[in-house]
Amino acid sequence: MSQHIYFLGIGGTLMGSLAQLAKEMGFRVTGSDQAVYPPMSDQLAAADIEVYEGFDPKQLEPAPDLVVVGNAGLPRGHEAVEYVLESGLPYTSGAQWLGEVVLQGRWVIAAAGTHGKTTTSSMVAWILEHAGMSPGYLIGGAPLNFDHSARLGASPFFVVEADEYDTSYFDRRSKFVHYRPRTLILNNLEYDHADIFPDIGAIQTQFHHLLRTVPATGLVLAPSADDNIDEVLAMGTWSEVARVGEAQIKKPLEGDTGGVWSVGETASDGASFDVLLNGESQGQVNWQLLGKHNQHNALNAIGAARHVGVPIEHAIQALSEFGGVKRRLETIYEDEHFVLYDDFAHHPTAIRTTLEGLRKAVGSNEIIAVIEPRTHTMSLGTLRQDLTTCCAAADQVIWFRGENINWDLSEVQQNCVIPATMLDKHDAIVSAILKHSSEANESGKKRHVVIMSNGAFGGIYGKLTAELS
Repeated sequence: MSQHIYFLGIGGTLMGSLAQLAKEMGFRVTGSDQAVYPPMSDQLAAADIEVYEGFDPKQLEPAPDLVVVGNAGLPRGHEAVEYVLESGLPYTSGAQWLGEVVLQGRWVIAAAGTHGKTTTSSMVAWILEHAGMSPGYLIGGAPLNFDHSARLGASPFFVVEADEYDTSYFDRRSKFVHYRPRTLILNNLEYDHADIFPDIGAIQTQFHHLLRTVPATGLVLAPSADDNIDEVLAMGTWSEVARVGEAQIKKPLEGDTGGVWSVGETASDGASFDVLLNGESQGQVNWQLLGKHNQHNALNAIGAARHVGVPIEHAIQALSEFGGVKRRLETIYEDEHFVLYDDFAHHPTAIRTTLEGLRKAVGSNEIIAVIEPRTHTMSLGTLRQDLTTCCAAADQVIWFRGENINWDLSEVQQNCVIPATMLDKHDAIVSAILKHSSEANESGKKRHVVIMSNGAFGGIYGKLTAELS
């Protein structure tokens, strides 16, 4: 009889993906969470994984061989955590289980950084898939070129989204220190996760620990001009470093021997751009993604794929067929005069770069941003000053004040650089967006509404698409 693994917190993107990998490996898999919603609930159902909502000790009878404990909403004092400890059940964290059971002995390609991890890891996985390398992968989202967010694959290569959030209630290190990559992408680094990191220095320490796990024959892809990353690199690098983004390296290091990737000539709407390596054109990406940030994600993906043996021209061709990631400026409704997008933006910088990319693509068309400051960092108000300007590329912004916000969001509304309103009911958000749709149809002018939240937003997506359709 196969071993039974119980995933506590199975509805999260990491834990749900790990559960699917465990099922694919032949384990008997069950799990529970406070709430499980699409797309993860659909993926778990398709994998025939038994999922419980809420926790009941009977779910752990007879005792499983191992409990894998997630880190979202599972502190000491949680009834499930206390039951596991009191019963003496064997347990581990999700990140440690992944590192020891799935990644051991494989060539790990990891995408880390404050922004772009999901998109970049999806790009790398797709490039390798397009090249016939059948990689394994675990991605904290739903890449549109694949049917699932995780799979074992049939080659030594495994692509993982490497998160800096802490591992579990009993392991306060960042998850990514368990992954031991041979190819490491550092997209960028900003202050985030104010609930667990007191300052940027604490995050940099974790990134330094990550660099210590990359072998000497490995490759680190790092930004050409990111002061926070430069400070991490200055703490010590033991691998070759390639730089990405700008043609000139802001603070060169002795390890900068992997070349410099940058963007060359770019179409006015951003739909195509030249890929440069050390100033020489390697070809042109033609795709549907928007924004300079996605171009840099693409450079990272091409550089990482080259390190594992994919020719640059093959990687460029693959990206021209890259469909993107669900909830990354994903069009969920469109008619002649109105477009509605779902975007996962979780940080002021992500909001800014997404809206700037959309502005470049749509020109003078009207853009309305609907933003829920939902993450721990946003709800604590740590970055509230940045919120007043991050939406500048839009014409209007609607701020949603959820119950989790512990500060006065009206400060942002009053100081916003564009016209701003604030709402605190999901139905009011739905009504406001439907009104924008009606006004766009009456005026005959194109209007783009971007819903920016990293949560379910009270189910407004389904309500809106049903009403609009």
